[in-house]
Amino acid sequence: CLTQLCSPIAEKTGKVLGEFCRCYREQYGVALFNSVRYEIEGNGGPQAQLLHRKVPLEDHVIYSGNLFQYIEENKKWRNRFCVVPHNYGLVLYENKLAYERDLPPRILINSAGYKILTSVDQYLELVNSSLPGVTPKSGQSPILKCPTDFPLILWHPYARHYYFCVMTGKEQEKWRAVFQDCVRHCNNGISEDSKVEAPAFTDAVRMYRQSKEQYGTWDMLCGNETQVLSNLVMEELLPELRTSIGPRLKGKAQERQRTWIQISDAVYRMVYEQTKAQYDAVMAKCEQERPQMESTIRTDMDQIITSKEHLASKIRAFVLPKAEVCVRNHVQPYISSILEALMTPTSQGFAEVREVFFKEVTDMNMNIVNEGGLEKLVEYMEKLSHLAFHPVKMQSCYEKMDQLKLEGLQQRFDVSSTSVFKQRAQIHMRQQMDDAVYTFETLLHQELGKLQGKDDLCKSIQRILERVLKKYDYDSSTVRKKFFREALLQITIPFLLKKLAPTCKGELAKFQELIFEDFASFILVENTYEEVVLQSVMKDIMQAVKEAAVQRKHNLYRDSMVMHNSDPNLHLLGEGIPIDWSEEYSGQPEAEPAADKRRRAKQVVSVIQDDEGVLPYEVGAEALLQPSSPEPREPKEPDPGAPPSSPDGVEEIQEALAKESLGDADVPSGASMQHAAPASPKPRADVPSEARVPHATPASPAPGAETPSPSAGMACHQPSDKETGKEVAPLGGECSPPQPTGTTESGEGVQTEF
Repeated sequence: CLTQLCSPIAEKTGKVLGEFCRCYREQYGVALFNSVRYEIEGNGGPQAQLLHRKVPLEDHVIYSGNLFQYIEENKKWRNRFCVVPHNYGLVLYENKLAYERDLPPRILINSAGYKILTSVDQYLELVNSSLPGVTPKSGQSPILKCPTDFPLILWHPYARHYYFCVMTGKEQEKWRAVFQDCVRHCNNGISEDSKVEAPAFTDAVRMYRQSKEQYGTWDMLCGNETQVLSNLVMEELLPELRTSIGPRLKGKAQERQRTWIQISDAVYRMVYEQTKAQYDAVMAKCEQERPQMESTIRTDMDQIITSKEHLASKIRAFVLPKAEVCVRNHVQPYISSILEALMTPTSQGFAEVREVFFKEVTDMNMNIVNEGGLEKLVEYMEKLSHLAFHPVKMQSCYEKMDQLKLEGLQQRFDVSSTSVFKQRAQIHMRQQMDDAVYTFETLLHQELGKLQGKDDLCKSIQRILERVLKKYDYDSSTVRKKFFREALLQITIPFLLKKLAPTCKGELAKFQELIFEDFASFILVENTYEEVVLQSVMKDIMQAVKEAAVQRKHNLYRDSMVMHNSDPNLHLLGEGIPIDWSEEYSGQPEAEPAADKRRRAKQVVSVIQDDEGVLPYEVGAEALLQPSSPEPREPKEPDPGAPPSSPDGVEEIQEALAKESLGDADVPSGASMQHAAPASPKPRADVPSEARVPHATPASPAPGAETPSPSAGMACHQPSDKETGKEVAPLGGECSPPQPTGTTESGEGVQTEF
């Protein structure tokens, strides 16, 4: 049935993209004008006191470890070794040995748009709601059985789902924090460094949705531009597919649900490929026209500004009286309530960032006093430098935002979910933590040459910590006030536009004649109208944030408080070569034992401490090569480098768990490896060839002692963006529906997931 719908799907996708691309071309000219104007006029905000690191995680792996993955093609659970590289993709290998030997990964996942679920019941509730009228009867087997009590499920409204499980609650908590960090990072896929393309794109998405009477926040503004546009198409396409395909699905309820998930994923991939091609084409056309447009803007800047101000004055005279009444009656009474709901969890989160940073540095200082001087400092600073990217240590900061609730306000202002604001605040927290750490690093590095003895070192660390905390307090206040203003606008402006639309929107066409034809690419009536509406509420929002700062309730600086740069040379230091503590101060590394050569990539998060013996899926590389190792039940002689067999079914894994709980450290002999049909061979991106997975560390270690010191001087191949799902490999012609995707059990091809 999907083959029959291929042409209508392509036609619908083309129609949506055609309308969007028209919006994008219009917004591109406006964004280019605003960018050039800002470049000329400035209007910058307060200067940040903390330094900003340019390449935070180069040559690092966030986390790696073992877990079970459910393979839908053969309905088996298999061991997998998962690596989370510096760009937050999820890279799954057959096992740890396959990773170290530079074998192709089984699957690559970009987690943008996914939700992390830790309960099968949560998952079943979402699955049951995705296909109305199809619910398994009582007593029937659910769509998914988990062999342990600790599942980790990646759910997406359109793309395929991923099922994992681990053996302990401790592992589940750590993996959940890591997965959430991946989702948070991948959701923020539109680069803010782009001063033209990014605002043009987000404004075009907003304008398109408003043309469909869809106001308010949108949960699926997740990922890079192609992913966002695919979500935009699927939002309109999926209900039509559900109506046309849903009644034709056969089999038991669980089979129909499983088939529907596969169909949705296949359609999403078709849409993605068509979207990527069409969006790339319009981008190329805009880039081609940019030099001429920019030349016109720079030549006629004054005339364009004058023309825009004239248009704005006419629209203001028409709209402002109505907008002010609407603000006074429907928005103003609720601004303080919205602001308070935002401020409490956000300020608690930033306070927790400060506390975590203070504790880590203070503990490091105490350990240096007790254990030694510069040598220990190097070890601890290597770990402190990546504190902001440690999902587990940062989790206490991120969790504060879970308290954010807009209760009755959410429905009143058509806010579908608070997740947009939670994730944005969490990204700010991570950035402020890294800025504080980097500033501390830079100042301490500058002081090291002047210090004599351990006592001087400890006093200097304490003095620098106090300086950095003052800078952090100022910068975090600035960041939070900006976040509060933006969030209030994001909540109230769509509400006002929706309220004013019946009386104002239909009258806007008459203002088009006020724009000179030569400037029509840089001035739009719709955008100018929205700016007037924004001005109608901006004064009240600014006043509310200002009053909150005066109260000092949430440790906000007043707007009149301007912290002048007390370290004039600090920002010059930040422009220097990045500090590598291990290479600069640790000297020549000793010869590395052969058994440890595989642990080479610096890892931010240590492996889970195994307090109860060897877990069934944690098989050492040496054990795989021993003659006594259990051989896979294959008709031919196994290759020494081939992946080992693994427990497949629910019963086998449960049996393995029972053995493990009795203290049996032997690895269970799994069922024979079954191979699914290989995926079409694709060009393989550079895959990390060497990884360092630290040995398990004692529980509750001293800060900084969580991972062993990295081995210096070893080459480390980092995964490319394509490897981690930043780019998606071609899936064939748009009229050939893709096969349901999954891990490529043959290993002959690598599938890149969204």
